[in-house]
Amino acid sequence: MVDCDVLIVGAGPAGCAAAISAQRLGLKSIVVDKAEFPRDKCCGDGLTAMALREIEGLGLRPTAASWTSVTDVWLKSPFGKTIKLDLPEDGQYAAIVKREDLDFDLLRLAAESGAEINEGLGFKDIALTSDGAVVSLDDGRTIGAGSVVAADGMWSSVRKRLGCTPNGYRGDWHAFRQYAGSESPLSRDLWVWFEKDLLPGYAWSFPLADGQVNLGFGVVRGGTLDGKKLAQIWNGLMDRPSIREILGELRPQGQRTAWPIPASLPSAQLSMGPVLFVGDAATATDPLTGEGIGQALESGRLAAEAISEAGNGQTAAIIYESRVRAALSLDHRFSRSLSKVLSRPRLAEAALSVVDTNNWTRRNFARWMFEDYPRAAVLDPRRWQKGLFKTRGAWSTTN
Repeated sequence: MVDCDVLIVGAGPAGCAAAISAQRLGLKSIVVDKAEFPRDKCCGDGLTAMALREIEGLGLRPTAASWTSVTDVWLKSPFGKTIKLDLPEDGQYAAIVKREDLDFDLLRLAAESGAEINEGLGFKDIALTSDGAVVSLDDGRTIGAGSVVAADGMWSSVRKRLGCTPNGYRGDWHAFRQYAGSESPLSRDLWVWFEKDLLPGYAWSFPLADGQVNLGFGVVRGGTLDGKKLAQIWNGLMDRPSIREILGELRPQGQRTAWPIPASLPSAQLSMGPVLFVGDAATATDPLTGEGIGQALESGRLAAEAISEAGNGQTAAIIYESRVRAALSLDHRFSRSLSKVLSRPRLAEAALSVVDTNNWTRRNFARWMFEDYPRAAVLDPRRWQKGLFKTRGAWSTTN
């Protein structure tokens, strides 16, 4: 017995994008999540142009209390050079919003779109059937679905119950976050520090509309930083001269948090039967920056579109895998290769010196950095198109 066209496990950005898109395509969708919203989610809170366009396409307006539109970016190179990058003014190309606000607004939009939302209700088990899957929930209920979208994170319980969890640790990045208050006027800008000991990772300060900053750092796993060194960096982050110079005295607010980030999409299994893995469950994060909200939103939307077109779960999986790999795999491989180059301070410094050549290089690096166009666009002729470097930001008012 099929109770819905799509059952979505997980109500983060990927799950909500799948639900909203499915409802608009005429599919009946049910969303379950063990959490109750609004809830905090450990994240850098940054939104790239890619994420913003996906959010705009879903119909969400940038009205959250913590929403801050970013118009310029300040970089500190490994050897201390300051570089200012101006983003285009035609719409939003970057923004900061607390995940507590963003996820709640997306879930509310999913409900308004007609999706059945079940908060505080966890996934328990799954059985594949001839016409889809039957999912068991923590309250004893079972739901039959033509397709299942697993949007339940890097430790995906759905993947585990299906027996297709990859061996080994799956965190490709480690990230750390602390909300803090700052009286420095410079804290109202977005700052990125490419510190020598963090490369190819970086530290950041992202301004929020409520006067706070999201301060943190992210590093690639597998380098020279072990747990002890990471703890030392974390404990001393606010007292680093390069950060203190910009932010001044910081007042920590709330708990500091840390989380692993999966970024291995080219080698990931993206489906099993009628089950499609999206977002962190698909390890879709960008290996260069650790940014994953845009990829989560896009993969959720692509899953819904594939299900709508296919009419059955098995065919949907084929369509979905093909489109996700076409959209993201080349960018992931390029990002991973570039990340290895930028792990060397002098090479990173040289690259940023090239970025700082003129207004065109600064502006277009900022757009590339914030995923206004694909990471590996220059390597893929299929992506070359008129106007590639002249796209508008989200919510542009220009006709």
